[in-house]
Amino acid sequence: MISPADAETFSRCISVGGVAVFPADTVYGLACEPDNREAVTQLYFLKRRRPDKPAAVMFFEAELALAALPELGRRTRAAVEALVPGAVTLLLPNPHRRFPLACGPDPQTLGLRVPAWPDALAPLAGVRWPVLQSSANAAGGADARTLAAVPERIRAAADLVLDGGELPGTPSTVVDLRAWERDGRYAIARHGAVAEADVARALSA
Repeated sequence: MISPADAETFSRCISVGGVAVFPADTVYGLACEPDNREAVTQLYFLKRRRPDKPAAVMFFEAELALAALPELGRRTRAAVEALVPGAVTLLLPNPHRRFPLACGPDPQTLGLRVPAWPDALAPLAGVRWPVLQSSANAAGGADARTLAAVPERIRAAADLVLDGGELPGTPSTVVDLRAWERDGRYAIARHGAVAEADVARALSA
């Protein structure tokens, strides 16, 4: 279980350029300040991940995400509102090239994540600033359902480690909404915790 003090410590860690292991609504993740190049480099180093691979930007409340992306078109904004918070990562058009360190070789695409926090992790909803986040595993490795499943070298090197107990263990579904504004098309880029039928139902509502 995460306490308000844990959430405050997490926020401080991120604000000073640290890298944190933390529980999300799906699997354990790594987080850092999304515009801090040194922190992003360290996060990728811990994962042994190529620096040209994109990551997602996580907001801890849906309203904060929508406020940070005022350029989203009306249809895309409605789709985001229908799908988050939840166990999805949304690929969105990024014409203003926000959060470039998270975008990899395609600065016109932003991966957005807004978890649906269960009661045991609810204090994390109070985190006010976004983070660059990726799963807390070695690149290509198994996702971590428990803190013990996070590789020991990652836990040892992280600036903060939060234990949220056992998580569902299935990573987020990745939904590509980049063509949604123009012609109402979407694609499932990775199957995960939210079934494709549930994505379709939310978008058709």
